[in-house]
Amino acid sequence: MVGPAEPPGNITDADNLTASGQITPSDQDDLLSSILTPGSSLNPTFLLVVDGSLALLALTLLSLVVATGGNVHLIALLVVESALWVSIKWFINELQKTKAVALTPSSQSESSSETRKNI
Repeated sequence: MVGPAEPPGNITDADNLTASGQITPSDQDDLLSSILTPGSSLNPTFLLVVDGSLALLALTLLSLVVATGGNVHLIALLVVESALWVSIKWFINELQKTKAVALTPSSQSESSSETRKNI
């Protein structure tokens, strides 16, 4: 009886790939569970997936605009998609700003605590 095929030596568990180069189901579950957890919108992998999917959508809509000779409906969809992408980028930027402010001690609380010590 032949045993299970061993993956090549250059593929490790850290690569999250099977010997055929596909993502394993458990890794897909991990990605889905990480997306559904609070605060995952700042995860770099999630942001890369969002940017990639929106870029592919924009490329598809742009190619359809060219192929149809400038269909006004496709142009409108391209504008809506671009606005969505810009708003997502703006929102992520604002989240990163608030996270950075939350991690650094505010100067107001330091000055008020120093004032209380002097009183």
